[in-house]
Amino acid sequence: MLVISHAFHRCGKNLIFDPADHFTYHTIEVGDYVSIGGGAMFIAAESRIRIGNKVLFGPNVTIIGGNHNTSVIGKYMYDVQDKRPEDDLDVVIEDDVWVGTGVIILNGVHVGRGSIIAAGAVVNKDVPPYVIMAGVPAKPMKLRFDLETILIHEQSLYPPEKRIPIETLVAILRNIYPR
Repeated sequence: MLVISHAFHRCGKNLIFDPADHFTYHTIEVGDYVSIGGGAMFIAAESRIRIGNKVLFGPNVTIIGGNHNTSVIGKYMYDVQDKRPEDDLDVVIEDDVWVGTGVIILNGVHVGRGSIIAAGAVVNKDVPPYVIMAGVPAKPMKLRFDLETILIHEQSLYPPEKRIPIETLVAILRNIYPR
């Protein structure tokens, strides 16, 4: 693990992973205190996978930072080599995230900090901060904490300039629980 961890584009301290897993090392940036369960497959040929600090991955998680160009008429998809800008977008997983067993995270997804993705979910859209997502495709189920507790959590972990503004948190709450 220590020898192979240097193959990552960036690797923080205390990374735990199975060296037998499948990674495109040169396109993956990993923060501090990250644990990746066995059976992981993190692949991004032309884009990046960025993982924040203190992130937990259950076993058999797949992250795919790329897609095929399926828009070309008159060619088999197999033969299409040209990429569109939207075919290879970065996948970003912020700090304090738990990704459950067997989750699949697809091209271009941004997972907000403090969120949880339930086992078996397929994430094809951005995950707001502090939201619990589940299902295929993944949908918001509820907030991890109530608004007051999120503010306390943010205050405990982040300096003022790095905290999520209350207006942003209220907007997330309104999107999850529309009136």
